[in-house]
Amino acid sequence: MRQNGFGLMPNMPPAVKNIIIINALMWLASVFMTRIDLSDMLGLHYPMAKNFHLYQVVSYMFMHASFAHIFFNMFAVYMFGNVLEQRWGSKRFLTYYMVTGIGAGLINLLVIYLRIRHIEMQLTPDLVEMVHSEGASVLAEGKNYTNPLLGNLNALINSSTVGASGAVFGILMAFGMMYPNVSMYIFPLPFPIKAKYMVLGYGAIELFLGFANFRSDNIAHFAHLGGMLFGVIMVLLWKKKNYNDGNYYY
Repeated sequence: MRQNGFGLMPNMPPAVKNIIIINALMWLASVFMTRIDLSDMLGLHYPMAKNFHLYQVVSYMFMHASFAHIFFNMFAVYMFGNVLEQRWGSKRFLTYYMVTGIGAGLINLLVIYLRIRHIEMQLTPDLVEMVHSEGASVLAEGKNYTNPLLGNLNALINSSTVGASGAVFGILMAFGMMYPNVSMYIFPLPFPIKAKYMVLGYGAIELFLGFANFRSDNIAHFAHLGGMLFGVIMVLLWKKKNYNDGNYYY
């Protein structure tokens, strides 16, 4: 593979290009199609919620909450995905992207389940049933329960998760594993840092924030960690398979 600045390559490979285009189109659709709440329809809901559909495990990663959200995610796909796709090929890169994104969503659902159970143990069965039966309607009116426990429980059950961040963190993990000693400048640090330390740093920050805000946080930190976890597993599996096959290009 020719190194060309690790990211700023004039011609984007097809998988990266199509991922960026699809995400951009979906974000524009969510902005201009005001009669349909695409983020609610395609975002990942908790399986016990009324608005949950199985396809959301995939569709959620193509929706974003704001311009800044999609910009930084797609910028990372462009910068690091270029390198990985040129090394792996489009099919393997796309497989990796989808698996880490889906894996991140599943880990996020697991954490939401644990958070829900933690709250429900502090409430009476009647209150829990009330949230399950009426909570979605309350949120649809732009309201929520004033009781913090009820409000958090309702948000966990009936809100949706959107964004490609899980897959993006998977990409970062793969880059850090395959190019550990590449030096990079990370804002706001005034000095370069090796890719392996960048990835470890991001992982440590997400782990800390995930546990520090376990009870109430609008950022899916454990989804980010889930993308990294599935990324590690895939890279190691491919490395082992390619080694056994006599290939060393993983």
